[in-house]
Parts: sequence; C-alpha cells; structure tokens
Amino acid sequence: MSFETVSQARCFDGAQFVYRHLSQETGTPMRVAVFVPPQAADAPVPVVWFLSGLTCTEENFTVKAGAQRVASELGLILIAPDTSPRGEAVPDDPEGAYDFGLGAGFYVDATQEPWARNYRMRSYLERELPALVADSLPADMSRQGIMGHSMGGHGALTIALRDPQRFKAVSAFAPIVSPMNCPWGEKALSGYIGPDRAAWRDYDACALIEDGARLPDLLVDQGKADSFLDSQLKPQLLEAACAEAGQPLTLRRQEGYDHSYFFIATFIEDHLRWHAERLGAS
Repeated sequence: MSFETVSQARCFDGAQFVYRHLSQETGTPMRVAVFVPPQAADAPVPVVWFLSGLTCTEENFTVKAGAQRVASELGLILIAPDTSPRGEAVPDDPEGAYDFGLGAGFYVDATQEPWARNYRMRSYLERELPALVADSLPADMSRQGIMGHSMGGHGALTIALRDPQRFKAVSAFAPIVSPMNCPWGEKALSGYIGPDRAAWRDYDACALIEDGARLPDLLVDQGKADSFLDSQLKPQLLEAACAEAGQPLTLRRQEGYDHSYFFIATFIEDHLRWHAERLGAS
C-alpha cells in the first residue's frame, strides 16, 4: 500500500494534501486529507486525527474548519479521513437516507450483510491507516490526538476509549455520546452490527466508560442552539457517565451555536491548543 497524491497546495508555510490509496480493510479506494506543517521538514511532528460526521467526506473539515493556520503554528499534522467506503459496488441505504450507508460508516466494523465486506471503518482507522501514515509521513506516532464532530465525535471518543495508550489527547464537537440511546445510533448499530445490544457497547462512549474504559481527560464543546441536541446528541448522558466513573470531562455548552462548521471553526483553535499542550507540540 502507498499514498497516491490527488492534490497538493502550499498552506500557511506547510502543505495541504489529499491522498488516495487502496484499502484492504474496506476493499475500496479511500481518500484522506493531510495537512503537514513546516516543522515536519526538520523532524517528525505530532498527529491529530479529525473524524467527520454524517454525509461528510475528507473535504469538509479541510476546507471549512480553518484549522491549518493554528496547526502550522503548533506543528501538528492533521489527518481527516473519509467517513465511509465508496464506489459502485459498495452498498448504500436502500432508501437513500443520509444517516446510513455511504457517508455514514459510524466508525464500526459491520458484521451484518451486505455491509460486512466494505464497512470496516473501525479496523481501517485503528490499524490500516495509522500503519500507512507511519510509513509515509513525517509523523511522530508516539504523540497522537483524536477529535471529531457529531458521528465523528462518537468515533473519536470510542476509538480513544478502546485504545487509551494510543491517544494522549481527545476532544469532540457535538458528539453522538450514546448511539445506543438515539435514533441515528439505533439505526446504524442495528443495521451494521445486528439486534444484540450487548454487541453495541463497544461503539457507545457512555457504555465504554460504564464498563471501565478511561482517558486522562476529555474536552467536549456542544452548541446550545444545535437542532440535534435533545434528540440525538444528549451530552447529559456523557456528563452523567463521567461523573459516576470519575472520568475527567470538560463539557462546554456554547450559547447560540448550532451543529454547523461555523461552530467548529469558532472553537477549533481551542481544541488544537488543548491537543498541542498534551502532545508536547511547539
């Protein structure tokens, strides 16, 4: 496996890339956006992963969040993968819904047909893509952080909680904190994983914390004007699970902010500085 460069642009004295590669896990070509800061010319630098939400590709965070300026200052590689496998042979929601299938991989390894062959985003992000990054980029893989938005916030929290040794910093914007307890999550987990709710717990941040998973600390920003706040996101469930378990959590409820990338762009600098401090970046 190797990266093929789709595009490259100079950006804040670093470089913004879009790469493509053939994934053995998903059985498809995958695209990933990577910002490499200028400090990487001298030595490997820390890595921050950003996992995007429903309907997104690798492009949304890259062009809307405005993260490169701060990442360049702090000396952070930013990696934004796609949210699902894609291609003519990849199954999609039979009704064309936005919240299942293409663009809605939910960062799981599907076990149900017809999804099990391609929808393996957990293994892709936990094993395959990190190995390719380590081989191909000036990345210090001993210093990794992860963040995400909405479905990607769910992905960031659960991936980190399952592998706390890998990540020294974790944060999220408006995450789906308990897919077991919201319509988006119930649809995705029942479709990809099947009806056994016990098998869902590996993909639910609150359940993982209840079952003993721990991180040094968590930063979560949630807009109070988010239209999905009460029905899908339910940050109070994460707040309660962390309080019960003694898991440190900084949960900031931001007045007037919605679910959009305007919200992410407003607070991305805070999150990158949070990560840089914990990753020992410049």
